[in-house]
Amino acid sequence: MSTQRKILILGASYGSLLASKLLFAGHEVKLVCLPAEADLINTEGFRVRMPVKGRSEQVVIDSRQLPGKVSAAGTSEVNPADYDLIGLAMQEPQYRSPGVRELLAAVARSRVPCMSIMNMPPLPYLKRIPGLDANALKPAYTDASVWDEFDPRTLTLCSPDPQAVRPPDEKVNVLQVTLPTNFKAARFDNEAHTQILRELEADIDAVRFPAPEGPIELPVKLRVSDSIFVPLAKWSMLLAGNYRCITSDGMRTAQEAVHTNIEESRSVYNFVFDLCVRLGSRPEDLVPFEKYAAAAQSLTRPASAARALQNGAPYIERADKLVQLVARQLGLRHPVIDRIVDLVDTRLHANREAAARK
Repeated sequence: MSTQRKILILGASYGSLLASKLLFAGHEVKLVCLPAEADLINTEGFRVRMPVKGRSEQVVIDSRQLPGKVSAAGTSEVNPADYDLIGLAMQEPQYRSPGVRELLAAVARSRVPCMSIMNMPPLPYLKRIPGLDANALKPAYTDASVWDEFDPRTLTLCSPDPQAVRPPDEKVNVLQVTLPTNFKAARFDNEAHTQILRELEADIDAVRFPAPEGPIELPVKLRVSDSIFVPLAKWSMLLAGNYRCITSDGMRTAQEAVHTNIEESRSVYNFVFDLCVRLGSRPEDLVPFEKYAAAAQSLTRPASAARALQNGAPYIERADKLVQLVARQLGLRHPVIDRIVDLVDTRLHANREAAARK
């Protein structure tokens, strides 16, 4: 095993999935979350359930039974400088919240290597893409100023490809993995920082779960790439699937969003795929439409953005608007993406007006 690392993760919901893999390898993880969540995790740990290919029963990972150490705390109870690596696993709008905003600024000032596990790339990450005007992309962010103090060289992006939800009828320290794919991280600009990720990648690869039938390999690995474009493979999936779960009067499942009009889905997906190639990605850095469409057959829930809108959220992650603005910089546009952005704008405006009337 590599050097034991101290890792801080902002966000205990999705963050507990990555944390479970790190704890298997003996690392120490601190999760930043709400007080009730922190109390529960500190008392009972957390559970992650995931399907394993070829096995009828799901695996239940109990943090209390892992070699690493996990604890949880509020935003004012941690010092980012005490850690070797920091993960950002909250939704983008949450970083403007009181407490979180101040902690994020402390993360930026610490210059500790920071890996985002969000659908929305932090704005400083986009400054690492040659020829892209990151400042022109600010309108896609809930509050772009929260990223001002970051040095792009200390920040990288990890695509949150594994799908997971908190079951609504269970405690908030339970996470259900619904699509056990891999985390795909880009290198840092600093090789020493990248080496930390490569050590964690090897540690997670070596993990074996003590099942009754004997030690088994678990899905959901960490994959580290030399290409800064690999995490952007998620953009095509978000635009063809996640944001097309949103309808004018409600929502639909991701499976329906992709397969109800497969040719429109293919058109949107390949437009974003080609956009990433125009930015500098190699086609092999990305995921072909056929592979995504096959995976989408199992996505039987609406995407989180659609659920948030349906529940009245005044702000959501706007990867739809981000991709639209990136395309415009290259003189490109797609009518379906324009419609998506207009629809989300309209739904958010209605949610904000409804919230103001309460």
